[in-house]
Amino acid sequence: MGLTLTEKILKAHIVDGEFVKGSEIGIRIDQTLTQDATGTMAYLEFEAMGVPRVRTERSVAYIDHNTLQSGFENADDHRFIGSVAKKHGIYFSRPGNGICHQVHLERFGAPGKTLIGSDSHTPTGGGIGMIAIGAGGLDVAVAMGGGAYYITYPKIVNVKLSGALRPWVSAKDVILEVLRRLSVKGGVGKVIEYTGEGVKSLSVPERATITNMGAELGATTSIFPSDETTRQFLKAQGREDVYTPLSADEDAVYDELVEIDLSALEPMAACPHSPDNIKNARELAGMKIDQVCIGSCTNSSLMDMMKVAHILKGKTVHPDVSLSIAPGSKQVLNMLAQNGALSILIDAGARILESACGPCIGMGQSPNSGGISLRTFNRNFLGRSGTKDGQVYLVSPELAALSAVNGVFSDPTELPDDFRFEMPEKFVVNDNMIVPPASEEDMDKVEILRGPNIKPYPDTAPLADTIECGVSLKVGDNITTDHIMPAGAKILPLRSNIPAISNYCFTVCDEKFPERAKEMGKSVIVGGSNYGQGSSREHAALAPLYLGVKAVLVKSFARIHRANLVNAGILPLTFVNEADYDKIDEGDILLLEDLREKVAKGDTEYTVINKTKGIEIPVLCELSGRTANIMLAGGLLDFTRENLK
Repeated sequence: MGLTLTEKILKAHIVDGEFVKGSEIGIRIDQTLTQDATGTMAYLEFEAMGVPRVRTERSVAYIDHNTLQSGFENADDHRFIGSVAKKHGIYFSRPGNGICHQVHLERFGAPGKTLIGSDSHTPTGGGIGMIAIGAGGLDVAVAMGGGAYYITYPKIVNVKLSGALRPWVSAKDVILEVLRRLSVKGGVGKVIEYTGEGVKSLSVPERATITNMGAELGATTSIFPSDETTRQFLKAQGREDVYTPLSADEDAVYDELVEIDLSALEPMAACPHSPDNIKNARELAGMKIDQVCIGSCTNSSLMDMMKVAHILKGKTVHPDVSLSIAPGSKQVLNMLAQNGALSILIDAGARILESACGPCIGMGQSPNSGGISLRTFNRNFLGRSGTKDGQVYLVSPELAALSAVNGVFSDPTELPDDFRFEMPEKFVVNDNMIVPPASEEDMDKVEILRGPNIKPYPDTAPLADTIECGVSLKVGDNITTDHIMPAGAKILPLRSNIPAISNYCFTVCDEKFPERAKEMGKSVIVGGSNYGQGSSREHAALAPLYLGVKAVLVKSFARIHRANLVNAGILPLTFVNEADYDKIDEGDILLLEDLREKVAKGDTEYTVINKTKGIEIPVLCELSGRTANIMLAGGLLDFTRENLK
């Protein structure tokens, strides 16, 4: 029986555990990336481990999220990250060089390598045949220190592509179709592997768009084979030496099969407020719009920008529409400037933003009250745009550009079939905004520069034998990390200051939660299904940790957030019977006993006693030997200090 591509790469990197479906395995990590919203905390954690220099093949620190410098905080964080990178062997991508995933694909990614990043859209690297996984910052810090990264050996879904996309139907429509079929929960515990003849018709930027937004499926990662198309892309980047052909064996066995005929797809949109709320463009055609934002790590490649420029050429943005465009990297922006496309965008009335995440992370460009905003981004959670009642639709660059001109939601397949983008034989390469680290001989001379906003990791303690406390908050299904720890220009600068940022924890759901949690001293949070979906931000675990949350009891967890809770030493519990969710209310006093003994023995079945209602509720706490030890130690940082030498 042959191997899938996913299995080939995982098997080549496994350093701990059994290569058996459903079991936990530890894999060697070749590369890491961080961005500035998560990076400061990740590097504070790395420093706390006492490892002098990273032990990966390549680690890169990017500045792309907190680039709006309205106070000293972001600039101080950038300075801190730059100094840590220089001292500890990490490459530093300066502000303005571009979005981490776009730049990493261009300049560092390599087929067959493993990559974890403290950003949930790290699977972008799957577009060139990497096992690229989003993780919490502490997991990335451990990997930089030479530790393995642990995942559950995943189920592998074969998305078999046939045919080719029709003109003005895009890669964005491919991933929207996958989301339509599988939902935002459909990829949990799975890797999405793309195969079939249709793969050959997709360029690397198109493949990267698909793997990027695979994060919205809840998948561990997504991956394409490395083929001649991959080689040509790497050659054009001056990096053909890292190319290696990779694909699944012909007799590989998959856990699921999804078949998509690319030629049958049409333009689509994810409607408010979920990436899997899919409608066809023709159903929405004619709807008045207020704003269009083109960019993000999903759709900011040179290919995307050239298609937009073609549609905008000789046109003017509708007077009722605000159009902003953010090229994904300095390379893309520079090539647009050199070939004249940038002038076309400016002439049309587009507002050109710097090469950064910007509006996607709520950093500016919030729509007007109740405004309808078409965005080429990957998430449209309620309030993520910075406008509480903003109506955000996720669309392709082609659909976005045409709609910006027309002032209404428009189907791009109505455009003339008169444009084909040809990938360049050679990209413009200038890496002068990537600062290499100091040599091992000079690293001790580097001073770490800390600002007053940078606070240490929250205090932790070994798992208590008994948890008895009240429920500080009860929430419903599909709670995102944006609900737990909001983003935006006001809050993001506090990412290196857990005491300050904790004041915003869950305020989207309940403005009084932080104050109530502090008053209670210790508490439990109760939630519904798919709790913690969305970004990899470990702050959604660290802020509750700081506020005294000892356990989270839900119907089901999103993968990364559950891992972050374990890393923070917060007990992750799930209902055996989902109907028992209705038997607990905010304010109820819950009791869990004999925890250390149960965790140490590997017990999975626990009992929560609701003392307020006088009932017992069976729950699950599924911790493996390693994660059990992490929980007993009080979190991954404490565990790593004891074990990573």
